[in-house]
Amino acid sequence: MNVFFKIIIVLIFFISNKLLADEASVWLKKEIDVILDAYKISSISSQERFNLIEDTINKNFAGSGIAKFVAGKAWSAAPKDIKKEYIKTFKKHLALNIASMMQGYSNQEYELINSKHDDKNNVYTIDMSIKHSTGNLLVTWRVKKSKNRFFVIDLLVADISLVVTKRSEFHSLLKKVDYNLKQFNEILIQQNEISLSRLIN
Repeated sequence: MNVFFKIIIVLIFFISNKLLADEASVWLKKEIDVILDAYKISSISSQERFNLIEDTINKNFAGSGIAKFVAGKAWSAAPKDIKKEYIKTFKKHLALNIASMMQGYSNQEYELINSKHDDKNNVYTIDMSIKHSTGNLLVTWRVKKSKNRFFVIDLLVADISLVVTKRSEFHSLLKKVDYNLKQFNEILIQQNEISLSRLIN
């Protein structure tokens, strides 16, 4: 193949990946702004604010897939109705975690500084720099496109993965209940109630 055509193909591939990554960044910025803007609405209650944020997170995070991953071997052994309850409870847990984190950054300026598309795994990595008085914090969003829409599949704060951290945390708790997902649901519901109380009061 002519060297010129090889260069053209490489350039087309690079531009295509860049356009895909930019598309993911535009989508992500819009959804981040929905969450951050919710903290600026003074006319709604704290509960209503969380409900708005929870809806946004549930719509845009791959909650079911993350829930199954962090449950580990407890997932396969559980009955269907327990799995359904767990996914619902986990999504609430995830929303509370993200809402709490974003609340801390709601008064800070941020910028999406880098976006890449991993063609092999079809995953986008988007770096967000949050500016605050002591310096900048780097948050990396991992995004995947499925059925013509984007979903967040992980979130790394200072290179620490939310999903990996949750899997480790849940493994310790599940071990205490002998990987019984029904008992674990009860623990998680209690945790959610405490977290919600802290967030809205």
